[in-house]
Amino acid sequence: MTKAFSSIPDEKMRYKQLLYMANQLKPMDPRLMVPENKVPGCLSTVFVDCVATEKKGEDGAADEIVLDYIGESDGLLTKGLVALLVRGLSGCTPEQIEKVNPEFINAAKISQSLTPGRNNGFLNMLKVMKQKAAAVNSVGVDEAIVDEEQEVEIITSFEQIEDKPMYNEIMNRLINVLKPNKIELVDISQKSYESHFNLIIVVAAFENLPIEKRKQIIFLVLGDIMEKIQDLEIKAMSPDEV
Repeated sequence: MTKAFSSIPDEKMRYKQLLYMANQLKPMDPRLMVPENKVPGCLSTVFVDCVATEKKGEDGAADEIVLDYIGESDGLLTKGLVALLVRGLSGCTPEQIEKVNPEFINAAKISQSLTPGRNNGFLNMLKVMKQKAAAVNSVGVDEAIVDEEQEVEIITSFEQIEDKPMYNEIMNRLINVLKPNKIELVDISQKSYESHFNLIIVVAAFENLPIEKRKQIIFLVLGDIMEKIQDLEIKAMSPDEV
C-alpha cells in the first residue's frame, strides 16, 4: 500500500484516493464508539477497535492470532486515513503491527497531503491501534474475544403493537442498533397520543459509561423520533447494574 500511494503522481489525486477510501469504509457499530476506543489528539472525532481471531498454522506451524480493525470518524478526510490504516493493518499479527514504522506515512507521500494537525492525528491513530494489538497479544485470543450472545441473552425482536407506530419505531431502532439485553418501553401519554414514554434498557456497551453519555447514544440512535415526542424518561444500565 505504501508503494501504491507513493506512485500517485500528485497531492490532489492522493487526496481524492483518501476520500474514496473513506466512502468504502465499513460502518462501525455505534456500541463500539465508547471512550476506550476514542483516539486522542485528532482534529476530528475518531474511534478504532479490533477483533482477534485465531488462525490455524499451515504445514505444522503454530497457530497465530490475527487482528481485524474497524474504525470511524466524523471528518471525511480523517475517515480516509482511518480506512487506510484499517485496510493496511487488518489481517496482520500483533507482532507484525508492532513493527510498523510510523515513517511509512512519509514514504507513501501521504504526509504531503496533510496539515500538521492531521499528520499528528494519523500518528495517534496508529499508536492506539498498536496499543490494542499489544493488549490482545498480552491476554490472548480467548480473553480478547467475548461472545456476548453466549454470556448474556440479547434481545433481537419484539412484538409490535397495532396502532402504536411510535412505540414500534422506537423499539425497532433501539433493538437493531444497541442489541440490548433487556428493554421495556411504556407509553405513559395521557392527553397526547404517543407523546410521553418511559424506557428501561440494559446494554453491554454501556459499561463504564456515565449516564449522560448513555442517554446521548440513545438520542443519537432515535434521531428524528425525538422531534416527534415530548418526553422520554430513560433508565439506561449495563448488565452488571441490573
